[in-house]
Formats: sequence, C-alpha cells, structure tokens
Amino acid sequence: MNANNKKLIKTVLQCDSLEAPQFSGLLKLCSVREIKKGESIVTENCAERLLILLAGICQHTESGSQVQLTGPVLCNPLILPDNSAWLGDFMAITDATVVFVDRNRLLSWCEGSPVTVEIGAVLLQLEKQRQEFADQRVCTKLVRREKDLLGERDVPQSALFGVQTLRAQENFEITGIKLMHFPKLVNALAMVKKAAAKANNKLGLLDDIKTRAIGQACDEIIDGQWHEHFVVDVIQGGAGTSTNMNANEVIANRGLEILGHSRGDYQHLHPNNHVNLSQSTNDAYPTAIRLGILLSHEEYVTALSELCYELKQKAVEFSGVIKMGRTQLQDAVPITLGQEFDAWYFTIKEDIEEAKDVVEYFREINLGATAIGTGINTDPEYSSLAIEELCRISGKEMVRARNLIEATSDMGAFVTFSSVLKRNAVKLSKICNDLRLLSSGPRAGFQEINLPPMQPGSSIMPGKVNPVIPEMVNQVAFQIIGNDITVTMAAEAGQLQLNVMEPVIAFNVLQSLRLQIRAVKTLASKCIKGITANEEHCLNTVNNSIGIITALNPYIGYENATRIAKQAIQQNSSVRDLVLAEGLLSLADLDDILSVENMTAPRRVRKSAVNNNAV
Repeated sequence: MNANNKKLIKTVLQCDSLEAPQFSGLLKLCSVREIKKGESIVTENCAERLLILLAGICQHTESGSQVQLTGPVLCNPLILPDNSAWLGDFMAITDATVVFVDRNRLLSWCEGSPVTVEIGAVLLQLEKQRQEFADQRVCTKLVRREKDLLGERDVPQSALFGVQTLRAQENFEITGIKLMHFPKLVNALAMVKKAAAKANNKLGLLDDIKTRAIGQACDEIIDGQWHEHFVVDVIQGGAGTSTNMNANEVIANRGLEILGHSRGDYQHLHPNNHVNLSQSTNDAYPTAIRLGILLSHEEYVTALSELCYELKQKAVEFSGVIKMGRTQLQDAVPITLGQEFDAWYFTIKEDIEEAKDVVEYFREINLGATAIGTGINTDPEYSSLAIEELCRISGKEMVRARNLIEATSDMGAFVTFSSVLKRNAVKLSKICNDLRLLSSGPRAGFQEINLPPMQPGSSIMPGKVNPVIPEMVNQVAFQIIGNDITVTMAAEAGQLQLNVMEPVIAFNVLQSLRLQIRAVKTLASKCIKGITANEEHCLNTVNNSIGIITALNPYIGYENATRIAKQAIQQNSSVRDLVLAEGLLSLADLDDILSVENMTAPRRVRKSAVNNNAV
C-alpha cells in the first residue's frame, strides 16, 4: 500500500486521533485497489468484506436497477441481514480507488477503545450516504416488449434495433459477418433513409419534427455512430428485408430518443410508417448497395493508382538491369527488369480505366420503384425528389433508371463489376506468381530480385524468409474468383420481377472490393516499394544464356545460329566465345549486336549486314 492510499484512508475514515499502532492495525485489515474507468469491481465474498469507495464514481447494477455512488461512501451494507446474499455488479464510471476490509475483524477492532469506536461512527455516516444514494436509484428495464406480424418478443433495452431484426438475428446465424462489417453499406442505408424522409417532407407526407429526428439519426450513423446495432447476417433470406428493417428500426429508435421518447415507443416514430415511408426493401436496399459501391470505389481506384506508381518507380529504377526473358519457363531473349515492371504497370493501369468505366452502371438506381418497379404507394414526384436529395447527401451523381421494373429485377451491373474485380485479381495473381519466381532462392532459385523480408518463414528452417505478401495476394485472388462465380449464379437465379438472391450478390461484391483494396495497398507498400535487383546475377545469366543467339539470327543465319546453340549446350560454352572462335562476327559487331539497347528494343538492321543464308 503506497503513501497516497494510506493518506486517503486516514482522511476518509478520519483517523487523526488514532495512535500510530492503532492506525497500523487498521491498515492491516485493508486491501486497496485502483480501478480504471470502465473496469468492473470484483465483489465476491462481499458478505465477509466491506467495500468502501474512497474516491471516484462507480455504478451498481442489481435486479434491473442502477445506483450511482460517489466516494467516499460504503458500497455494500455495513451490517448485512442474516442469511443475505450480496448480489449485483459495480463498474467504475471514473478512475476510482476502493478498499476491501474484513467486516468482522473491522467491527471487532472498532470496539477496542473509545478512539477506535469513533471510526465506527464514521462508518455509520458512510452507510447513511450509501442509503441516500440507494433512495435515488434509477430503475431500468433490461428488455422492452415489441410486436410484429408473428407476435410479441422481448428486445434488449440496450438495442437500437427492434423485433424484426431480433428475429433475423435468430434465423440467420450463417456467416458471422454482420452488416456492421461493411460501414460504407451502413452509411449508404442511412443516406437513402434520410433522402426518403426529406422527399416525403417536401411532399407533405412527413412532418418537420419527424423529418428532423430521422435526419439527425441518419447523420449520426453516417458519422460512424450506432454501427454496432446493424447486426443482421449478410447472407439472409427475404431479398434484403432484414437489412432494410434493421436500418428502419435503428433509425426509428434513435429518432425516438432524439424526440425525448423511449426506445420502442413507435406511436411517435414508426420504423415502417415513417422511416420506410414511400419505400420498399426492393428499391431502398439495392439503391443502398449501389451507393455503397460508389462510396468505396474511389478508394479502390486510389489503391490501384498507388500500385501503378510503385511499379513505374521500379520500371525506371531497373531500366538498365538486363536479364533473360522466358517463355514456357525456358530462356527466351533478353529483356530489362525495368521493361518487366513497366509491363505490369501498364496492365494494372488498364484496369483503372476499366474500373472507372464499369462503376457508371451503379449510378442508375431504382429508388421510387417500391415493390416491383411500378412505384405503388409513392407520389408521382417522390422518385425524382428522393434521388435529388440522395445525390446532395452522398455527394455522388445518380440518376433514375429508365425502366424501374427492369432495374428492380436485373443484376447485370453487379455481374459486370464483379467480372472486372476478377479480371484485376487474376492479373495481380499472375504478377505475384512472377514475383515469387523471380525472387526464388536465395541461392538455388532465379534470385533476380529480392523482396523485402516481412517475417521469419519457418518454425524449423533457420534463416528462411517466404514471399508472404505475394502469397497473400494469390489467395485473395482465389477468393475473388470464387465470389465472382457466386455472383454469376445468384444473378441467374432471379425470377420474374425480383432477384431474391441480392444479399449474397451484395456480400460477395462488397467483400471482393474490400479484399482487393486491402490486398493492393499491402502489395504496393509492403512488397513492390522495397524490391531490389541482383543486377550482376541478372547480367551473368544473360551472358551464359543460349537465348542471346536469337539476336544473331539476322547476321549469321538461322542454321548457323542453331548449330552454335546446340554446340554451346553440349560443350557448356558461351555463345559469344563460339561465334568469335568461328570468325562468324568480329568482336566489335558482336558487342554492338549484344548491347542492352539493341537486344531489348527494335533496331534497324543494315541490309549489307544480313547473312544471305539467314532463313
């Protein structure tokens, strides 16, 4: 026990009149604990121990009621009734200091002398304060009763969602991945609900008070609050109704709190009648999915652009590093390492343009279509007003679909976008295959480049470092390819005026997009940026390769070149040495032909230099 705690006990229990041995005896009965804000205070054996809050604020919860205690105060009764069991929990509202004292030994100690009896009087005063706090207890219901089509259910009072979300939680314990794991989708749902409320308000269908409450609740969600209440599994039956109702109920209950009402008091603000006014799941939900993709798309393009930048940097850095190109994993003709990276740069740059083009499909939305695209239960002006508001709220340009019935049932935009993600994933996986090959070794492989070491690679082989970042990108690609197949099958499975498989389509597209963004960012920053080249080794492989014979074809003829290549393999000789030995070319001509510039780019061949026997 430190000096500050001793001083605190002395002050709270008013021990100034105690002799040093008496105070020392009291301290031996005490055990002090420092409690951080938000921590629970362990209260086992409280029938045997007295708990005193020396400083700070704590909250006691028992049997549906809460008592807030401010120190110094007793936390449990000074004298417990016979056979009573102490129940309840304490939690620190602020940083707090508490002391546990053996109840029986303390009472015996207090009876030891007239001076120590005075400490008993102090304890009685602290007990009186405890009782005063207890009289101000706030009774809290742990659940509220809500009803729907199927009957009544108890919903946790702490939940902003309601009975329909509760049923969806119970029905769809499938992936363990909840709506809250896709914050852009949650934000998009809130944006759609706010836009609908404002449009209904302009049409005189929703009063100003309810509109402001819905709008404020939506703004809080857009700012990142209350996402933990979006608890429905991403894969669900009902074509997204559970997701839509999750949003409606959270917004309604938060709106009720803003209006000064209790959660579940839906006569003042109703999830269906007010938050879902002029909407169906079949237009609000797909609109939110499309908007969620639009909100994430810029991050995807930025990630690809950052990867392109790193690839281009390496293309420039390695522009003078000559190495062997390969086809079918066999030596082909020379190439620079910079050209190899530049090719990767251009293939990813193509995907940026493709991604920018395909996202335009998601700007066409069916908000106002309601159930099947006919716009039942909406004002003729609602659709255009709601979309106008949604554009303003989201900052994204969107337009009303030309045919709302087609837009309500067709999943073509998701199929196309998923295909683009797959195309990009396949390209990235191929690049990562190349990186793994080129960095293989470090002594018995290609060893042309060095990937930045990220972590030890083996629990048994000392010194081993694996290409973990490219391996991760490969695996992300496999997942995205599988997701694309799911999207394709689900899009095909739609029937008549609605595709009920939209939840699995949304989940797979959003998951692929998120995985791709993270994988691309990681590849750029933790791999490409730190790659170095083994320039001397690359040059040696070129000089020792048979592949450079291709560059000599126009000068010594195909038959001579074939013969020299075969001889070089059989004798383990260099092509250069054999050509010089046979006098087929001079040293100056050979150096010119086999220079980096002339072997890695087109060149004009002098007609007089072409061997007449060349085939």
